[in-house]
Amino acid sequence: MKTLIALLLAGLGNAALAAEPQPNLPPDEVVARILRANPMVNAASSQITVEEANRRRLEAGQYEWNVRLGGQQRKTTPNNARDERFNEWNAALERPVRLPGKASLDAELGAAGVSLAETAHGDALHESSRSLLKAWFTWLKENAAAAQWTAQVALLEKQTQGVQRRQQLGDAAKLEAIQSEAALAQAEAQRTQAQIRQRTAAEDLRRRFPGLPLSEPSSIAEPLPIVGSEAEWLATILQESHELGIARGESQFAQVTANRSSRDQLPDPTIGMHVSRERGGEENVVGAYISIPLPGDGRRATSDASLARASAANYREAAARQKIEAEAATLYQSANAARPTWQASRNAAERLNRAADMTARAYQLGEGNLTDLLNARRLANEAQLAARLLQLEALELSYRLKLDAHQLWDLD
Repeated sequence: MKTLIALLLAGLGNAALAAEPQPNLPPDEVVARILRANPMVNAASSQITVEEANRRRLEAGQYEWNVRLGGQQRKTTPNNARDERFNEWNAALERPVRLPGKASLDAELGAAGVSLAETAHGDALHESSRSLLKAWFTWLKENAAAAQWTAQVALLEKQTQGVQRRQQLGDAAKLEAIQSEAALAQAEAQRTQAQIRQRTAAEDLRRRFPGLPLSEPSSIAEPLPIVGSEAEWLATILQESHELGIARGESQFAQVTANRSSRDQLPDPTIGMHVSRERGGEENVVGAYISIPLPGDGRRATSDASLARASAANYREAAARQKIEAEAATLYQSANAARPTWQASRNAAERLNRAADMTARAYQLGEGNLTDLLNARRLANEAQLAARLLQLEALELSYRLKLDAHQLWDLD
C-alpha cells in the first residue's frame, strides 16, 4: 500500500513538473498551435489519408468482375443450296481469384503503409520543433548580443564624455580623446551589426512560424544540470526517434513487399462462365472455364528484386541507428559539458569586469592610462558577451536533448 501511494505521488509530481512552463521558451499551447499549422506537417497529415485509401485498395484488391459481350454473323453454304445466314451472340462473366495467403499480405502491406505515414507525420512535427527551437535561440542570442553592445556603447559614451572633460581641463592629451572616440565608434558599429542580426532573426521567426509572439525575456534562466546517465538518454532517444522509426517502417514495408512478390510467382487464376446462342437459336451453349497464366522468368526476377530491396532497407535501418546513436551521444556530451563551461565563462566575466572597474578608478585617480582602460573594457565586454551566449547555448542544448527524448513539445 505504501509503495502504491509513493508511485501515485511520484506520478502527480511528474505531471505537475511537466505542466510547468519552460523558461525562455514560448508557451506550449502556442507552440502546439503553430507547429500543427506548419505546411510540412499538414502535408504529412494528408499523406496519412493517402495511405489509408491505399490500404483499402490493397484489401479490396484488383479482382473485379469482367463482363464480355460479343456478336457475330455466321454464313453457311450447303451443297446445292442457297447461303444461310445466322445472327449469333455470346456473353461471359469472369473474375480473377486471389490465391490463399495473398489477401493477408495485401492487408499487412496496407497497414504498414499507414503506419509509415503516421511515423512520418510525427517526424515532420519533430523536425518542425527542432527548427523552431533553433530559430528561437538564434533570436535570443542575437537579442543578447544587441543588448550587450548597447550597454557597451552607453559605457563608452560616458567614458568618452569624461575624457573630453579632462582634455578641456588639461588633464588628458588629445590622443586619449581620439582613442576614446575611436573605441566608441567601433562599439557603435558592433551594436549596429548586432541589431541588424537581431531584426533578421526575428523576421526569420515571423516568416517561418507565423503567429509566434516575440517578446524579449526579462532574464535568462540558469541552465540546470543534466539528470540521468548517457545510456539512459540514448535509450530514450532511440526509442522515441521518428527517424529510426521511419527506417524501421521502410524495412518492414520492404519485407512485406518481398513476401508478396514471392507469392506472385504463382499467378492468380481467372474463373468464369459463358453463354452463347448460335445458328439463330438452334444451338444454345452454357459453359465454365478457368484461365491460369504460365509463370515466366519475369516473376522470379521481380521477386528477387524485392528481396534485394528488403535487404538494402535493413542495412539502411542499421545505418540510421548508428547515425542517431552517434548524434544522441554527441548531443548528450555537449549538453552535459555546456553548463560547467558557462559557469567558468561567467566567473571569468565577473573577474574581468571587476578588473575593468579597478582600471577605471585608477585612470580617474591618474594612476593608469587610457590604453589599459580601453583594453580592460574590451576584454570585460567580450567575456560578458561570451558568458551570455554560452548560457543560452547551454539552455538550447538542454532543451534539444529533452526535445529528442520527447520530454519537450511532445505533440504526436
